Amino acid sequence: MTPPFRVEHIGSFVRPERLLQAARARKEKKSNESEFKKVQDECIREIVAFQESIGLPTITDGEFRRRSWSAGFIDAVDGFGLRDGTLTFRDDGRVIGVASSPYAKAPLRRRQRIVADDFRFLKTCVSKGLPKVTIAAPDVMHYFLGPQAFDRTVYKDRELFFADLTRLYREEIADLASEGCTYLQLDDTALPCNCDAHVREDVSARGENADELTGRYARLINECISTKPKEMAVAIHLCRGNLKGAWMAEGGYQPVAEALFNQVDVGTYCLEYDTERAGDFSPLRFLPKGKRVILGLVSTKTPVLEKKDQLKRRIGEAAKFAPLDQLGIGPQCGFSSGGGGGQTVTLEDTRRKLELVMEVARDVWG
Repeated sequence: MTPPFRVEHIGSFVRPERLLQAARARKEKKSNESEFKKVQDECIREIVAFQESIGLPTITDGEFRRRSWSAGFIDAVDGFGLRDGTLTFRDDGRVIGVASSPYAKAPLRRRQRIVADDFRFLKTCVSKGLPKVTIAAPDVMHYFLGPQAFDRTVYKDRELFFADLTRLYREEIADLASEGCTYLQLDDTALPCNCDAHVREDVSARGENADELTGRYARLINECISTKPKEMAVAIHLCRGNLKGAWMAEGGYQPVAEALFNQVDVGTYCLEYDTERAGDFSPLRFLPKGKRVILGLVSTKTPVLEKKDQLKRRIGEAAKFAPLDQLGIGPQCGFSSGGGGGQTVTLEDTRRKLELVMEVARDVWG
């Protein structure tokens, strides 16, 4: 059970109602931390069993200890504040709201381990499959605010800010390695949003160069993972935001593809490809030998189940640009990236979609 795999899922799952109720009770001081953790532990054991029953090669804790996909990082680090970012979440008919983004208002220091303690518990629950841990990518902590991502009285320039970010990731990766983690996934909304023509205009208007950012972010990611042990595999997941079916950006991967595939030192790329907003498959021509792309063809934004033949056709289209042997299939994002209630899919919808992914993988790759 070593990466790369033919099937991946991104990490988050719909929170059980009793977990949501327990979180509310803790927030309202109607229960204590120990009682809340007991419910979390129970729900994580159940979501692990759910994944194992489907036969998924990688197993996560559903991100059940986080408020949202990126909040686990922000909540564990002293020095972050929140500001309104420059992008809005929207769906086909309306703007949902502005996406808040972290900024450094004080020097960044880990208050606690970010995901290493989560992984320690996860690995005790897994009997089949490889435990995988997910964490927000470092460029997410900069892209959506750009020059406003750090207070100039704290960090006089971007490179000092990035140096502290790099230190945080290296510390956490060292702790993960000490816990026996061999598979880390970085979740990145920055690089895919940097493919949107309108967003790139906004980047230029704030005095930055979108292409320079792509190259610098590739180096930043590499700097953060450069001290990992050789046996720890790294994947990166790219999507344009996912909040209960809404998104932040659109546009194909062409503006970042060459740097993404040839400069970022990861072995697996989990790419959003469930709608036309992600563009066509032509950027896959930059994929070098020895790396794998997981085509995120199955949508977590809708309960509607995709058709098997259509998924196979799309895999065939992708194989015109990258060898079939270097491709795999999965959902485009997690099933509950935003956390909380009001998700667009149920756990049963999730099962049907993941079982479909497994069936298609068996049909295509054996």
